[in-house]
Amino acid sequence: MDVPNTRSKLVDDAFAENPIVYFLLTDRFCRGGGTPPSRAAVNEPGTFHGGKFAGVTRRIQEGWFNALGVNALWISAPYEQIRGWVASENDEFRHEAYHGYWPLDFTVVEPRFGSRDDFKDMVDCAHAHGLKVILDVVMSHAGYPDLATLLAFVPDAVLPGWENATPKDYKSFMAMDTVRMAKWWGPEWVRAEIDGYPDGGDDDLTRISYGLPKFLTESDAPVSLPAFLRDKPDTEAIHLDDTPVRGYLISWLCAWVRRYGIDGFRCDSVKHVDGRCWSELKAAAGEALRQWRAEHTPDVDDADFWMTGEVFGGGIEYARHYDHGFDNLINFRFQGEAKAVFRNVDMNSAFSRGMAWRRLDKLYARYADVLSESRHNVLSYLSSHDTELFDRAHLRNAATALMLLPGGVQIFYGDESGRKESDDVSTLTDACQVARSDMNWESIDTALLDHWRKLGRFRAGHPAIGRGKHIRLSEEPYVFARMHGATGDTVLVALGPGDASIEVGALLPDHATLHDAYSGEWFDIDDGILSFRVDELRLFELAPSLARSSGRLAA
Repeated sequence: MDVPNTRSKLVDDAFAENPIVYFLLTDRFCRGGGTPPSRAAVNEPGTFHGGKFAGVTRRIQEGWFNALGVNALWISAPYEQIRGWVASENDEFRHEAYHGYWPLDFTVVEPRFGSRDDFKDMVDCAHAHGLKVILDVVMSHAGYPDLATLLAFVPDAVLPGWENATPKDYKSFMAMDTVRMAKWWGPEWVRAEIDGYPDGGDDDLTRISYGLPKFLTESDAPVSLPAFLRDKPDTEAIHLDDTPVRGYLISWLCAWVRRYGIDGFRCDSVKHVDGRCWSELKAAAGEALRQWRAEHTPDVDDADFWMTGEVFGGGIEYARHYDHGFDNLINFRFQGEAKAVFRNVDMNSAFSRGMAWRRLDKLYARYADVLSESRHNVLSYLSSHDTELFDRAHLRNAATALMLLPGGVQIFYGDESGRKESDDVSTLTDACQVARSDMNWESIDTALLDHWRKLGRFRAGHPAIGRGKHIRLSEEPYVFARMHGATGDTVLVALGPGDASIEVGALLPDHATLHDAYSGEWFDIDDGILSFRVDELRLFELAPSLARSSGRLAA
């Protein structure tokens, strides 16, 4: 297939060119009054902790995200989840759908996060503060048939005594035979490990993962609305004539765009969904966003609808999934690459520190080579809800490495504040729970936060960081330049400690004045030489008047 050349589009789209995305799990972020979510009991690490849409709104209003230079919020799925719990891996605890990956009804707001008005207020507030809103969406699977959900919609599938169920025996209280479970999603909608439903296959498209019911996104057969949704009093789902499963899913997800002006989707489990779904979703969501803007912001000519996707294990190279409407894919490899840069490094040792900077420079050069003039982009991260938190002992240096990395970046909630792992779940088989602790509003590492904020605001003002040509200027201290051909933006970065006199005459106008965005100091270029002392970090940028006028920057 011929790959469309989207490079010119990316250059014109400031967000797609330089995404700085903050990812939060609504339930673990902040309560409505601005307080932390409640701490989970030791034996219930998978329960809802109480985070709300209103809590996110509060933090937007306080400027938390703007201070970090963030230009988009990736919010965990806001639509209704299964109502109860299922057993965790090895039956260790009750696992609820606080993370948003077990959908029940795509058309209504999850009430444990707040109301429809609360959600609208959050989105409107984000837009008023210059932030795009990216929703986490699922098209690969439905939520589990848990006891509480079955009791509400298929009550005869729940056996007496279900109130006393434990993770070890909860399935014994279910009678999920063919006749009863026809009242649920139904065999026309999902593959499931239930009598009368289609079995899973052996490939990514048809395989059932973790026992989750798999939507038949590859089917072209028209389907009727599932029985439980027909009888659900608060749903907005309606029957659609001549529409396959994917058509319903697309319609439901795009309704959030049309109603609230959602700017993009982070798409879960991309390779487990028929590629046509993503292409059709991108087109439909784009049209929905245009309709919303025509009604609400008719004088604003903003960027197109944006999609990033999860292709587990993917890196920075171009992948076939970009052909199905994705502007961006998540880079799963940087977390391990960053760990390798700082593994066994003593930053107080010049030799050890120099080795780390040399490894980092090789990484930067490779990323810039692939991404600086590419037709695609990625999101790299340090920590993830699906893997682990980055080693807190190296978090400050890793923040520097991430925020100066070519490509797009994602900040995972709490990396900027020094959020710790969940001590009460550290021994569980399900290691992901460790990374999903509550936001540490009462124990912020203020020095670390200040570091992240300076880096984020610097990155936000300079497309050269994410899309520029990478040029190493010195090994010790480590100094490099980034030059962005399309805009002429040029920056110099120094990582210390050390003294340096750098020849910059080929990069910057002589006798120019540079501003260090990290310290606030100013430096002059004298006869093409920039001399300075760096203790930890220098973030050099041209004085605004020179940055606008210098033709040499576009070289």
